Amino acid sequence: MALNIRTYRDLTEPDRSALVEQIGAQRRRVADRMAAVRHVVAVLSGKGGVGKSYVTAHLARALGRSGRGVGVLDADLNGPTIPRLLDAPAGGARPAHADAVEAAAGAEGVKCISMALLLRDGMPLAFRGPDAESFVWRGTLEAAVLREFLADVAWGALDFLLVDLPPGVQRFAELTELLPAPPAALIVTIPTPESADAVRRALRAALERGATALGVVENMVGGPFAGSAADDLAREFGVPVLARIPFHPRADVWDGIAKCIGGAA
Repeated sequence: MALNIRTYRDLTEPDRSALVEQIGAQRRRVADRMAAVRHVVAVLSGKGGVGKSYVTAHLARALGRSGRGVGVLDADLNGPTIPRLLDAPAGGARPAHADAVEAAAGAEGVKCISMALLLRDGMPLAFRGPDAESFVWRGTLEAAVLREFLADVAWGALDFLLVDLPPGVQRFAELTELLPAPPAALIVTIPTPESADAVRRALRAALERGATALGVVENMVGGPFAGSAADDLAREFGVPVLARIPFHPRADVWDGIAKCIGGAA
């Protein structure tokens, strides 16, 4: 599915002259939507393959079971997996009402929005625009999608909006630019020193942008990955280790993490 998001070069008068006003209006819509959200939590690691989406989805479900209103924004636009993890129905364009798009409803009543809900199965994310400038425009257009997910989705009143971030720190930087205040950060790592190095860089970048670190979740513990990443990061940054998720976790492990997050946020 090619998203028809226009670049600046596609705009003509009077749209071109009103571009700043359009972006400003959308930012105001973000602020209006987020006014009904008590806590925004960015789930980050800086590294792929550590289970951020897995942690995000199961934490959201546990928070939902505890009676809290929860939404998940899947900010991994090129590798979206949240709807499947939340058992949310997929397929086609989302219904729209008035000035907002309806979020999908997943298990335990968790609301979510994701590119996986908009793309046909197996199809890559593609933007319409000049091929010669696709590298230049892609980052800008992905930031625009993130802005639309925040501004144009009917999130309603939520206790928590969890944002599942892709590897790296760029999407977190875009998120902080859009939100009225920097989000809290939940750090996910696996035990290895390589993961600790990547997470360390991402967390420092998040803290420099005003984020508050809630703590570290160490995933895939007791499997083939050896190390002390969670303890090392917790000691270095002065944050708690909120949970160590076994390589084959029990269902109740997520309720314990939800209790920690509910009390810390």
